Amino acid sequence: MSSIRTLQDLLAVGRGDAAAITAPGARDLTYDAFRKLVGGTIATLNGFGIGRNDRIAIVLPNGPDMATTFVAVATGATAAPLNPAYKADEFEFYMSDLGAKALIVEAGSKSPAIEVARKLGITVLTLTPDAGGIAGTFTLSGGVPKAAANPGAGASDDVALILHTSGTTSRPKIVPLTQANVTASAQNIATSLEFSDADRGLNIMPLFHIHGLIAGLLAPLSRGGQIFCTPGFNALKFFAWMEECKPTWYTAVPTMHQAILARAGHNKATIARYPLRFLRSSSASMPPQLISELEATFNAPLIEAYGMTEASHQMASNPLRGKRKPGAVGLPAGPEIAIMDEDGNLLGTGEIGEVVIRGANVTQGYENNPKANASAFTNGWFRTGDQGMIDAEGHLSLTGRIKEIIIRGGEKISPREVDEALLDHPAVEQVVTFALPHDKLGEEVAAAVVLREGQAATESELRDFLSARLAAFKTPRKIIFLAEIPKGATGKLQRIGLAQKLGLA
Repeated sequence: MSSIRTLQDLLAVGRGDAAAITAPGARDLTYDAFRKLVGGTIATLNGFGIGRNDRIAIVLPNGPDMATTFVAVATGATAAPLNPAYKADEFEFYMSDLGAKALIVEAGSKSPAIEVARKLGITVLTLTPDAGGIAGTFTLSGGVPKAAANPGAGASDDVALILHTSGTTSRPKIVPLTQANVTASAQNIATSLEFSDADRGLNIMPLFHIHGLIAGLLAPLSRGGQIFCTPGFNALKFFAWMEECKPTWYTAVPTMHQAILARAGHNKATIARYPLRFLRSSSASMPPQLISELEATFNAPLIEAYGMTEASHQMASNPLRGKRKPGAVGLPAGPEIAIMDEDGNLLGTGEIGEVVIRGANVTQGYENNPKANASAFTNGWFRTGDQGMIDAEGHLSLTGRIKEIIIRGGEKISPREVDEALLDHPAVEQVVTFALPHDKLGEEVAAAVVLREGQAATESELRDFLSARLAAFKTPRKIIFLAEIPKGATGKLQRIGLAQKLGLA
């Protein structure tokens, strides 16, 4: 097992004068300066009474400040990155559920998270970027001087990162990931992609997302590589960023790859000038046709990987060398992977069952949720909720989902959360939110609604109603009105396969 078990160990790998973090129009942040920034930030937090295992909500736009803040907070406390697009109600739920001790926002931020934090009595810390123009350097202010109970950098079993997962239940589950979990996963990814200090990654993934945090940021840092942090995905700017970054790789979700491919024809010279070692895709399944088009366009392998929050991201990956199978999610790439039946028996080659995992990168369990843990763990294996099979060569293929989660372009949406928001509307009597197949996003959110007798509502009224309660990506693109929602044989409302039943697929 590697000697890297904490983020402090991981950050120690990079050569002092080498660039760690870069960004459009910014000067490079070296590894020495990054380590100094992390140490200084931990000292500042400790001076505000915040130490190891204290939760800090981070609501920052994508970019170098978000990258360095995440690493600094996760090294000396517990980072809880939240999607800046959330509405006030969502921030209130997540911050109170996590028991956040502080919130970090940028100077001048208008985020509704600030008002929510004040209402909940959570300290608001302001991040001010340094004037020198070096990527990701900042100072924090706003805390009250106080001694931290557990100062200094975290140990391997301290919680570095805490995220909510969209469970099939209405209440998202809290996933604590230790320093040992996230560093194990970062190294698993670095091994499968053969990262070195010569690599430069063009990061377009959101840094509140496990994919962006672990594959986009920590994995390359674990080998002393460099990350070019963009303000977020923008297909129109991708090739200009490529010119500035001169990347050797990038990772993205399928919808981003699709948008990049659509513009690649006009940017052949850039692609030829800066040849990529590989492209990586994760967080949703990739159509085999898209894989071959991307590989032909970039003249580089596309490595499809399979991940989830509870595994600190990566579980399986198609190999960089050797046989890649379009349609399969690859070979085990870190944790052990097996297939299990409903009774907890492990199945053989070619048999279909639930994908289960165990290993150093897997969470030890959901927080304060004995019921969820009892059903998620069987004989030390974590049940992913995905259905699949392992072939004779060890490649894992997914055959469906046991869970009802909707995965829209890599974003996970709990259908019950949308149900509950719609049921708050006075005209709605019954609702079932379900996945609608979509050629670019993989799945789109749809809802079937039964209105109360004598009440009326239009699709646009209900969408407007939801826009004040849910982030835009969770709002159904299609709402259909029915006299009755189709039920399964046992009388249960069935989400899975509803699009087919209603003739919408």
